Amino acid sequence: MTDTRTSGSSAAPAEVAADASEGPTTVRLRPRFEGSNICTWIGFKHVNYLVEEAVLEHLRRTGRAAGRLYEEHGLCVDIVDIDSRILSATHIDDSVTARVVAEEKAVDGELALAVSLHVDGPTPVRTVTAKVRVVLRLDPRGGSAAPVPAELEPYTVERIDRTGFARVPAAAAPPHLGGDAADGAGDAGERFLAALTADTNAYAWKWRVPYFYCHFTERLQMSGYLRLMEEAVDLFLADRDISIKRLLDEQDWIPVVPQNSVSMLREVGMEEDLYTVLTVENVFKRLTYTARMDTYVLRDGVPLLTATGRITHGYARIENRRDWSLVEFDDRMLRGLNGQRI
Repeated sequence: MTDTRTSGSSAAPAEVAADASEGPTTVRLRPRFEGSNICTWIGFKHVNYLVEEAVLEHLRRTGRAAGRLYEEHGLCVDIVDIDSRILSATHIDDSVTARVVAEEKAVDGELALAVSLHVDGPTPVRTVTAKVRVVLRLDPRGGSAAPVPAELEPYTVERIDRTGFARVPAAAAPPHLGGDAADGAGDAGERFLAALTADTNAYAWKWRVPYFYCHFTERLQMSGYLRLMEEAVDLFLADRDISIKRLLDEQDWIPVVPQNSVSMLREVGMEEDLYTVLTVENVFKRLTYTARMDTYVLRDGVPLLTATGRITHGYARIENRRDWSLVEFDDRMLRGLNGQRI
């Protein structure tokens, strides 16, 4: 069992453009210092935090500020889906312009947004494109609230349940525990961890959801899943003897992420045990590998999928304090990614 002790914070906005209330919005952002993990490059998690902050600013600009919705109507703004492509590096001192466009009024009962990020300069460089889905979740805590405005009803849910979401891979279906999980024979959690990794190229662990990964009092939020995804990759690589630190020390290699996604399917509450498994799905030549992250809870002995996502990694060699160059995987890397411990 691994306890995660890193913290996350989203970017602070610099200024908001005066766009039409129902049209695109733009906001200037700065990446947070916490995300500058390797030299001055910003990691994928904090790139997604820039996307998240741009979405929150869009909601503010269009009269749907997260704080006001909660305090007046008991509505929680929840990002339930994010799919990002990272086209170019973002550095710690960059000024980033984000543009957010609402694709439809409602898609499957969710607010669908397209986000693009550009690093400012004489010639702006597009660094990220992302698709985001948002729902408004009613919260019974906190006392009485005003009725939900009619224009917000299409996005409003009493509970997040996206189990019919089309992008959920069939391979993420929970495995059988092997026996009656409720009969007290053995530890269901340990048997479930074993089932998650049986005959697969995967790593799994059990983790207790702390309050500081939650929002609106008690529910695991999207940024928490992004932090879990980052840790899942770190633990998998260490388990295969190709840890990030080892490759950095021995070869000046660092992982780079061109694409990642997370889809929240069910709610997870504070202090629940979450079972996270990272499975390497494919290795493309010697250039990139793609892994799938799935998270589950056991409720009344029944495993339930709560989120699924994918992340693609390549590797780069640090050339100097600002530049890097992509490298091909060596044999050691390939063996580790394909399930062989070195």
